[in-house]
Amino acid sequence: MPFSSDIFPPFPEMAPGEVWLVGAGPGDPRLLTVMAVHALRQANTIVHDALVDSRILRLASADAEIHFAGKRGGRPSSQQRDINELIVAEAKRGRRVLRLKGGDPFVFGRGGEEARALVQAGIPYRVVPGLTAGLAAPALAGIPATSRDTNHAVILAAGHRAAGDEGAADWEALAATGQPIVLYMALAQLPEIVAAFQRGGLPADTPATIISNATGGEERILETRLGRLVSDAKVSGIEPPAVIVVGANAALRATLAPGMVRP
Repeated sequence: MPFSSDIFPPFPEMAPGEVWLVGAGPGDPRLLTVMAVHALRQANTIVHDALVDSRILRLASADAEIHFAGKRGGRPSSQQRDINELIVAEAKRGRRVLRLKGGDPFVFGRGGEEARALVQAGIPYRVVPGLTAGLAAPALAGIPATSRDTNHAVILAAGHRAAGDEGAADWEALAATGQPIVLYMALAQLPEIVAAFQRGGLPADTPATIISNATGGEERILETRLGRLVSDAKVSGIEPPAVIVVGANAALRATLAPGMVRP
């Protein structure tokens, strides 16, 4: 069914030889943007990440070619250069290309690298933002990103860059700000990150919450404290993909979650 023109401005058509970088949100298909659904209906080549829910792909047109190009830490993954070459090649074939990425393409999604490759190849592209898991997952768990009671800023950080002395110093500097930190892709490096946070001045009793498989049927939420974060994560068997919130705002879940009706 087309979207009503009485409500929405005209939707842009996806032209042959054009690439759209589209965010698929945190997982639940109901959290897709309307523009993302429109893009799925338009594309005849779709290149998608591992974190895109399979139900979302069922919104694609019947004749669409679908390419898996997932990147998962510690597992065989598509190389970014190969993904760039694929979307460029498909566009040069005159295809209407949808690069579908979990969350938001420009928040730890390497969308900027893909956009640069498209510019260098002379290929027009469009960006369709999506709900990034670092904000959506905590919100749906009863944890506001900001609150006047706890914080006026929030830091989003990618945890897989934790190795080495320089990385450790970066984590210490982030901890010294005193602002809540939302970690993506951090479970494997969690011991190093937590140690650096504590060296940077975060107390062991700082509230912390892990949200695994956010918005999915296997979602798990673990509430703990910074000093117990590593041991509790190990004992609970929490697995990626996961978002970790460290800071005073994580404690708001105790008050807000009980009355929350989930989507």
